[in-house]
Amino acid sequence: MTDSWREEREPDHITITPMGWVRVGLRGVPLAVVVFGCLLVLLAVRLIEWPLFGLRRPWTPYITQFVCRSAFLILGMGYTRVGTPMRGAGAVVSNHASWLDIFALNTAKRIYFVSKSEVAAWPGIGWLARATGTVFIKRDRREVSSQIEVFRSRLVAGHKLLFFPEGTSTDGLQVLPFKPTLFAAFFDPALAKTMRLQPVTLRYSSPIGGDPRFYGWWGDMDFAPHLLATLAARQQGSVTVIYHPPVQLSDYANRKVLAKALEDQVRSGLTHRVDQTL
Repeated sequence: MTDSWREEREPDHITITPMGWVRVGLRGVPLAVVVFGCLLVLLAVRLIEWPLFGLRRPWTPYITQFVCRSAFLILGMGYTRVGTPMRGAGAVVSNHASWLDIFALNTAKRIYFVSKSEVAAWPGIGWLARATGTVFIKRDRREVSSQIEVFRSRLVAGHKLLFFPEGTSTDGLQVLPFKPTLFAAFFDPALAKTMRLQPVTLRYSSPIGGDPRFYGWWGDMDFAPHLLATLAARQQGSVTVIYHPPVQLSDYANRKVLAKALEDQVRSGLTHRVDQTL
């Protein structure tokens, strides 16, 4: 991860016990079968869907939702939704804490992630991202005009685009300042009048007695050890997805004002954790 957020004290290394490895197998094998088995089904369906509907995806998003819902059942992890996902096209912005965010945000509503272009080349994750319709962008101001065209075409197709405006992941206990540059493309006249955005807070609760940052994945953490530690946990925690009321883009003077307003809304979903100590 580039430009990653870091914390002074990293979580303690988790040693997986023999029973932990049993749980890795009992959870990991079914999870892999569901994820990669459904990926093959999705690709097969997409061969029919693309010629008929182009960017519109009337069938394959349901496969993605099935995978994401199944993941929490297989892990034994609690999932709670608060609030109502907005209807129609638009953008969703959320805090970013873990690779589990992908499952949590896809479970309640069909969305399409907007990600940095480097992710497309990541083994495993990149393949899944491309198959599920992720929009890849370059973090370069010179690319704003081309991004506007991509966003416009996706919105016209009825897509909800999901952004992580912090630009990196954290330990899940805080929200970093939102980067206003990510919102520049939406202020194009072709989008600004009708564009709506919904702030969403992801709030993770660790297994009882565990480090409150248990599900956080940040800095230089490798994916494989974090995945194994999650699969091996004797007890699992939960995630709460809080959907705040959508806002109208035209109500905000500029991207900086908009970014701060959305940031405040997302952060409000974590305020009860301010006094929690490690």
